[in-house]
Amino acid sequence: MSIVTRVDYRPFPEDPHNYKPNSLHSLVLDPARPDGRHVKNLVLNFEHLAPDEIIPVHVHTNEEVLIIDEGEAEAFYDGQWQPVGPGAVILVPPGVSHGFRNRSGRKVRLHAVFAGSVVGTRLLERSPAPGTEEEPVPPPSIIDFRAFVEG
Repeated sequence: MSIVTRVDYRPFPEDPHNYKPNSLHSLVLDPARPDGRHVKNLVLNFEHLAPDEIIPVHVHTNEEVLIIDEGEAEAFYDGQWQPVGPGAVILVPPGVSHGFRNRSGRKVRLHAVFAGSVVGTRLLERSPAPGTEEEPVPPPSIIDFRAFVEG
């Protein structure tokens, strides 16, 4: 068991397909313990989505819950865009397309909970870094959040 009293927000790693230069995030996992008594299959991603930035439409291999804490955004869920604001909860089964765009002029504060620390992702669109606009959507990828945070 861990008690997290503060999350440290950092810029996103550079990614030519998921370019968010003004947004911040913080991954939270229960640190592995030698005795195995830790939460193994939940990952939290806290995010400040900057104005005019997006989370590209994508699908995951895992279940995900998204919660809007502050601000107004548009959420893409299984084929359509719809407005969401504080208190909105979006339950995403594996394989369902979803994404966000912040057109509000203010940051949107949200967090996601992933069922599992290893998550497969397939982008369906890109948020291209400058100079990469013509690149194709990348192939599916797998991220091990535990290795990313603890490594």
